[in-house]
Amino acid sequence: MERIRTTEVAAHVGERVQVAGWLNTLRRLGGITFLVIRDGWGTVQSVAQDESDLAPLKEADAGVESVLTVEGTVASSPQAPGGFELQNITVNIITPVTEPPPLTLSKREIKAAQPTLLDHAVIGNRHITRQAMLRLGAGIMMGFRRTLNARGFTEIQTPKIVESATESGANVFKLDYFGKPAYLAQSPQFYKQIMVGVFERVYEVGPVFRAEPHDTTRHINEYVSLDVEFGFIQNHFTVMALLRDIIAGIVSTLEETCSSELKLLEVRMPFVPAEIPHIHFTDAQELIFTQHKVDVRGEPDLSPQDEHWLGEWAQEKFGSDFLFVTGYPMRKRPFYTYPDPDRPEYSNSFDLVFRGTELVTGGQRLHLYNDYLRALEKAHLPVEPFTTYLEAFRYGMPPHGGFAIGLERFLMQLTGLPSVKLTTMFPRDINRLSP
Repeated sequence: MERIRTTEVAAHVGERVQVAGWLNTLRRLGGITFLVIRDGWGTVQSVAQDESDLAPLKEADAGVESVLTVEGTVASSPQAPGGFELQNITVNIITPVTEPPPLTLSKREIKAAQPTLLDHAVIGNRHITRQAMLRLGAGIMMGFRRTLNARGFTEIQTPKIVESATESGANVFKLDYFGKPAYLAQSPQFYKQIMVGVFERVYEVGPVFRAEPHDTTRHINEYVSLDVEFGFIQNHFTVMALLRDIIAGIVSTLEETCSSELKLLEVRMPFVPAEIPHIHFTDAQELIFTQHKVDVRGEPDLSPQDEHWLGEWAQEKFGSDFLFVTGYPMRKRPFYTYPDPDRPEYSNSFDLVFRGTELVTGGQRLHLYNDYLRALEKAHLPVEPFTTYLEAFRYGMPPHGGFAIGLERFLMQLTGLPSVKLTTMFPRDINRLSP
């Protein structure tokens, strides 16, 4: 008999089917035993009305997390999880498990403390809520790709081992590359700009590495970055408009493909307005001073508390979970950032704040070779390490810009979880290299 998924059982009422997966729970009630089988898509209940039905389990001393197949007749049952169950079952043990797992997976929530959950993530990720979380991550990547593919973008994969730690200084992981120094890439920024000269519109989904000694709820040292870069833009508002469409495409894809996961995790989905509201950096600081009597005017960046206040303001004034903050000071942005033509001390850049936390950083880039030479001189950076990068601009680049979305932080804000580590399959932070 061909196996079906647990999510397909409802379409086979009255038929004999076979499911396969892990024994999630085994519960006795009077003379009846209920077995819940979990596969990669969900769970289904099966009912053993006779002890003989359980003989294979007893013979193998098989407990929860044993891998098995269950054949049975599908029946409608309002009391069963999902409303359907397998009756008159035949059980076959594939891989018996004879000791209890380090985490209890049969409850609706994992009660273990976060360190314990992360220590045993190879098992904890089997829990239906962890499954759902990771599937939402896949849905975000799907929506990201789907939206950009429809707009003529080409997906690229850039090197993760690079020769020079030139983009933002010391926060890099150094490697021994056959006797020569090398570094893990902090971002694909230089390469994706270079590839605008090839394809005009490019994107990448891949890991980035930040050697930042932060142990906070919003930082990890390896994460998945959703990067975009494209040419022939007018300014950073062109980039912001594309980002808005990508966010809307991601939300639409999640609602289309992950409805059961969204329901299980009780996710409050955001509404993406046709135009996300925006506020200039200086106006944002003035607003914080006016409303909260905290003088952040003159600071080069926004603190997490500032972002939180701005998120509240956007929700109150516009009913929006999203807010663009534009025009960050040039001294806080990388040397390749395009300055505001009217206020050169500020930049044609932005952050997207989602529910009070910075989610995306982006903007317009310099595109003229001589502008890069001047920018490097102003930043007191030598030209030589950038020679390959600058070659793209020496031989013609259009006005262009882009941004990067942190996948795990997006998930954290979307689901309301307290730590970005809980949205990561196997997180890497300053203390954790395993599992």
